[in-house]
Formats: sequence, C-alpha cells, structure tokens
Amino acid sequence: MKKFNMLDEQFVCENCGKSVEKLKYSARDHCPYCLYSKHVDILPGDRKNKCHGLLKPIDIEKHKNTYKIIYKCSKCRQIHKNIIANDDNFEEILKIMQNKT
Repeated sequence: MKKFNMLDEQFVCENCGKSVEKLKYSARDHCPYCLYSKHVDILPGDRKNKCHGLLKPIDIEKHKNTYKIIYKCSKCRQIHKNIIANDDNFEEILKIMQNKT
C-alpha cells in the first residue's frame, strides 16, 4: 500500500495558467479546469520526483464508485492515475473519454 502524505496546496497550472485553490477535502493533485497535473511525487504528496514534466490526461477509467484520470508524463512518458475531484471540469472529462484511441 502506498504512503499518502496529505498535502493540499494551491498553485498556478503550468498548462492553462489558471489559479487553482486547495481542494479542502483531500489533496489537490491536478488542475480542475484543464485536468493537467505535474510529475512531482514518487509517493503521493512527497514532492520528491525530480522529473517535473506535465502530466497530460489521456484517458478516464472507472475506479470503485468513482473515476480516475490516466496521465502520461510529457517528459519521462510514465503513466500515472489520480482520482477525479468533485470540482473537475466535466466537459474536459467528456473530451478525454471521447478522444481515447
């Protein structure tokens, strides 16, 4: 089981440039507007990954009673998954689901 460090921070998205507020019920790990993330963790919330590439959302998958965004790092090409947040842009989620190949 992965160690989870609860680190809920606000940030400016490096993809769309919007200011992103804290999630407040869990740790914010991606932009709710464009759904991009940043490759900064080895274990959730540790900020120890030196890659720092943008994580592009490439697919959505069902996970228990919710969904996960599947990411591919633009720098190192690793695949990562994050649970969607309540305030995520539903239109962007639909676009990702429609564009999968």
